[in-house]
Amino acid sequence: MPTRLRTLFRLNSLRAQLSTWLLIPLAAFVAFNTWVTYRNATEMATVVQDRMLLGSARIIAEQVRYEDGAYQVVIPPAALELFDATERDRVYYRIVGPRDTLLSGYTDLAPPPRAVAAEDALYFESAMRGDTVRIVAFSQPMFGAATDNQVLIEVGQTLQGRNELAYRMWAHAVRQQTFMLVLAMLLVWIGLWRGLRPLMRLSDKVRWRKPGSGEPLHADPVPTELAPLVDAIEDFEFRLDEHMSAHDRFIANAAHQLRTPLTILNTQVGYALRCPDGTEKDDALRAINKGVQHGIHLVNQLLTLSNAEVSIGHPHRQADVNLVDVVQHALEELSTLALAKHIDLGMEHDGTPALVHATASMLGELVSNLIDNAIRYTPEHGIVTAAIEANAESVTLRIEDNGPGIPPGQRELVFERFYRLHDDVSDGWGLGLPIVREIALASNARVELSDRAEGSGLVVTVTFPKAAAT
Repeated sequence: MPTRLRTLFRLNSLRAQLSTWLLIPLAAFVAFNTWVTYRNATEMATVVQDRMLLGSARIIAEQVRYEDGAYQVVIPPAALELFDATERDRVYYRIVGPRDTLLSGYTDLAPPPRAVAAEDALYFESAMRGDTVRIVAFSQPMFGAATDNQVLIEVGQTLQGRNELAYRMWAHAVRQQTFMLVLAMLLVWIGLWRGLRPLMRLSDKVRWRKPGSGEPLHADPVPTELAPLVDAIEDFEFRLDEHMSAHDRFIANAAHQLRTPLTILNTQVGYALRCPDGTEKDDALRAINKGVQHGIHLVNQLLTLSNAEVSIGHPHRQADVNLVDVVQHALEELSTLALAKHIDLGMEHDGTPALVHATASMLGELVSNLIDNAIRYTPEHGIVTAAIEANAESVTLRIEDNGPGIPPGQRELVFERFYRLHDDVSDGWGLGLPIVREIALASNARVELSDRAEGSGLVVTVTFPKAAAT
């Protein structure tokens, strides 16, 4: 089945859901209207029957006479011919004179539930020989009689004819409403198909669009309601293209950075294998060991950078961490490197609690990279100081050195991966500050570079939101 056709009949499709929510209330309305129509049809059929009953009673009443001190009753055929129909209804009548004297008709026909005023009619239903009968009681005054001159005429009919008439009227109305419901469903479906056609075209455009093409999605006019969705898709695609471009550049740069040391290592291994002199072989092995250590350092930094990127948007991995303990641990680990260059490595802290909300391992990488960079770029007998300050709202980490510093025009460039400002000074890979920025973003912190107040050097300031003390 084609994709478009499958989408058309899928129950969880937008068209199916809209159709359902439109047609279910419409069907409920039609069902309610059908019930109301049945009640109305029954009432109308009852009115027709009541008029026939009253007409028959009046015809009979016209033929009742009071002559020679007695009531004379003649049942004209026209009174009963009113009920001539194909339905097998039974007709009953009863004429009662003064003092409930039966003048003519069926003795078992039920009397009216209450007295009937002169020239008035009362309608009611009662049981008659196993059937339900609709009865009219009509009171006719008789002129010429001395006293108590009212005669009660009752005419009753079973309900088969009335019910059949009500059913025919109801069935006719139901057929009309069913036709209207089907027509409404068809029109709704056509309307949804035409209304959702821009969405289907947008879906096809997104599906067949080439990655990185930059072609706008709303070259054709789209409904106002779809404009935010189109803008969001284009914005997401733009950011995704940027991310993938950065990812591709990162892989290319990483491959380039790894290819050079691996090529050198391969050359050094070949030289060591061919070298007959033991001293020269040892020198080659030491050079190989140094190259391997550099390669391990590069791989570790790449893994750290990848973990820092993954940490963004995952606050559930974070906890309250004491920044003082993290800095002290980093200083202990890097003290050997500082001693090798005779660098004065120190820490300043006034004892104020410095809790930050971050991932402990990532925070350690941030601090270690900053101190490591400072030591690598600071000349021998230099000074590197880690200072921690805390106030009611934030915790600030400041790493200060008296090295060559970074010119203001290049301070944003150093946060790009593999960008190396001092190739001739350091053997780093240009990943330290990019790692710092990624970890800072994951910790809702900001990183700033500035000059020292006196002399040359660089100050790196990382400001964290202060975590609540527990």
